Amino acid sequence: MAPGNFTHGLIGVNLQMDDLTTKALWLSIGIVCLAILVGRVTLWAIAQLRHLFNLQTDPIQQAYWGRNGGTIWPWLKKSLFFAPLIRKRHNRNFQFGPLNMGTLPSRFHTLLLLLYILSNTVYCLFLNYKSCNRMAIYAEIRGRTGHLAFVNMLPLMIFSGRNNPLISLLRVSFDTFNLFHRWISRLVVVEAVAHTIAWAAAKQAAEKVTGKHYPMTKVFQNDPFMSWGLASVLAMLFILFQASSAIRHLAYETFLHLHQILAFVAFLGAAIHARDGNLPLKTYLYVAFSFWAIERGIRWSHIIYRNFSIRSSTKVTVEALSEACRVTFELERPWKPRSGCHVYAHFPTLTWSLSSHPFSIAWYDTRPTPYLTLEDEKLPTSSKDLGKPLPTRTTTSITLIMSKKSGMTAKLHARARTSPTGIITLRGYVEGPYGGLESLCSYGTVLLFAGGVGITHQLSFVRDLLQGYDQGTVATRRIVLVWSVRTQEAFDWVHPWMTEIFKMPHRREVLKVMLFVTKPRHAGDVVSRSNQVQMYGGRCKPGRIVEEEVDKRVGAMAVTVCGPGAFADEVRMATRGKVEEGVVDFVEESFSW
Repeated sequence: MAPGNFTHGLIGVNLQMDDLTTKALWLSIGIVCLAILVGRVTLWAIAQLRHLFNLQTDPIQQAYWGRNGGTIWPWLKKSLFFAPLIRKRHNRNFQFGPLNMGTLPSRFHTLLLLLYILSNTVYCLFLNYKSCNRMAIYAEIRGRTGHLAFVNMLPLMIFSGRNNPLISLLRVSFDTFNLFHRWISRLVVVEAVAHTIAWAAAKQAAEKVTGKHYPMTKVFQNDPFMSWGLASVLAMLFILFQASSAIRHLAYETFLHLHQILAFVAFLGAAIHARDGNLPLKTYLYVAFSFWAIERGIRWSHIIYRNFSIRSSTKVTVEALSEACRVTFELERPWKPRSGCHVYAHFPTLTWSLSSHPFSIAWYDTRPTPYLTLEDEKLPTSSKDLGKPLPTRTTTSITLIMSKKSGMTAKLHARARTSPTGIITLRGYVEGPYGGLESLCSYGTVLLFAGGVGITHQLSFVRDLLQGYDQGTVATRRIVLVWSVRTQEAFDWVHPWMTEIFKMPHRREVLKVMLFVTKPRHAGDVVSRSNQVQMYGGRCKPGRIVEEEVDKRVGAMAVTVCGPGAFADEVRMATRGKVEEGVVDFVEESFSW
C-alpha cells in the first residue's frame, strides 16, 4: 500500500473499534444519567412523603423526619455531593488583578469530569500497537480522535441549551450543564488538534518514504475537504482562547456573539469536512445542529408568547436605586413563576446586541386589567355607557433587581438616573422561566442566606412558604431569612415587598429575619426592630447561624444560598459540618458562566 494513502480517507482507520468506543462512551453517559435519575426520583419520593405526612403536624411530631436513617447518605453528602474540590473554595472566583480567572468545580463534578476525560483518553490510546507500520498507527489515531470529536459534539451542543431536556428530567441546573459544556468543548478541541497532528505526522512520514514534498498551502488550497477541516480546527482553537474565564467575564456580550459565530464556523467546517470525506459520523453533526435549531425555536416561541400580542408588547419600567435598578416587566400573557426561578432580560432599544442576562425574579403580581377592543376605546355616548364594566384579562408583572455593574446594567442605571423622576419606560422582553428546580415545601425548617442582590432569589421562597403555611399546604414551620449587604441603602431595593411580607398572616409565628450591614454609615443606624427582625453591624458569620438554627430546627432542614462566591462557600462549609447531625440539605443558586 502506498505510504501516502494513510494521510486521507479511511485507509488505516479502525472503524470497528471506533464504533465500539462510541457505544462505550454513550453507555457510560447513559449509566451516569440513569444513576442520577434514580437518585433524584428516590429523593423526590422521600420529599413527597415527608411533605404529605407533615402537613398537619406540630413541630414535635416532625422530629422523626429530622433524623438521619443511617450514616452512609450523610457521609456522601458531606464528603462528595456538597463538598468543594479542596478545603472550602468552590464558587469564589480566582482573581488576577482585574481579571476573573474562574472557579473550581465541586468534588462530585470533578469526579464526573475526570471519568469522562479519562475514558476519552483511554479510547484514543486503545490502538493496534502490534502494527509494524508507523503510518498505520498515525492513521488509526487520526481516525479515533476525529471520530470521538464528532461524537462529543452532540452532548456539547445539548448541554449548551437553556431548554436542555435533561435539566427538568434530572433536576440538574443549567449552571452545572454549562460547566460540562465548557469542559467537553475543551476535550473536543484537544481531540481535533490531535486529529490534525496525526494527519501531519503521517504526511511527513510519507514524504520521507517517497521523497516527495507537498507544501501545506497547496494541500489546503486545492482540497475543500482539507481546507474546511482546517477552518473548523482553527475556529475551535480561537474558541478555546476567547472562552477563557478572563475574556468571558471581561466583555461578556462581545464574547457571546463572537463565540456563536466561531461555533457556527467550527460546526459548518466539520460538517463539510465530514460530507466531502464521506465520513460515517456526519449524522452526529446534523443531529447536533438540529437540536440547536429546535432549542432556539423554543426560546423564541416562549419570547413571542410571553411578550407580544396583536395589540402591544411588554412594557418595562425602570427605577434607579442606589447602585441598582428595580425593573418591572408588564407581560402580555398571564404567568405564575415558580419559587426560585429566573429569566433572561432583553433590551433591544438599549443595546445593539441580542444577548440577554439572567436575573432572579424578585416579585410578581397577577391582576385583572381591562381588555380594550376598538369598540371599547370609543368615548361613551350616554350615561349608561359610563357604568358599563369592561371585559378583563389577567396580566402578570414581574420585577427584577439589577445590580449596576458594567455593560447593559450600567447603561440602564445611567439612563434611569438621568431622568428627572429617576424612572423611565421602554420596551423589552423576558425569556423564561428557567430554574426553580428545588421545592422547599417538605422541610420543617428553611434557612435562606442572601448576599447583596441575591435576596431576589430568596424572596419568592419566603412569600410562597408563608402563603403555604397560611393555607396548610406546606410542612414548613420555621423560616429564617439572612441577608448580608454593604450599606443600608440596599434595603430600599426590596422595601415594598418586605412590607407586604410583614403584613402576611402568621408571619410572626414562622418568619425570622436577620440583616447584616457590613459597612454601616453610623453604628447607631443598626438597630433591631424586634425579635423577628434583627439587624447587626459587621460581617455575617454563617457558621454561627447554621449551628444555632440546627439546634432549633423543626423536622428536616434546608439551607439555601444565593450571593457572592466567597459568601456561598462559607454557607456551604457551615452546612457540611451539620449534615451528620440530622436531615440537613444544601441548595446553591449561582450563575457562574
